[in-house]
Amino acid sequence: MQYEYKTNGTCSTKIEFEIIDGLVRNVKFTGGCNGNLKAIAALVEGMPKEKVIEILRGIDCRGKGTSCGDQLARALEEANYSIH
Repeated sequence: MQYEYKTNGTCSTKIEFEIIDGLVRNVKFTGGCNGNLKAIAALVEGMPKEKVIEILRGIDCRGKGTSCGDQLARALEEANYSIH
């Protein structure tokens, strides 16, 4: 299933992704640090959504209380709720 998440408190403004059979697929960030966000997307490709949440949740960028990785974790958590 395809999801779109509007980020809050980060340089990226949107995250698009799919969850297929519980695995994270096709993550795309809009805005933000292009190289770093492509790296995050490549690293989480095919990982179980719960593992991505566990790894990225709570990472802080420059004292903002969140980061693009944390926002991806939050997006995946929100997607969990919309599935049920």
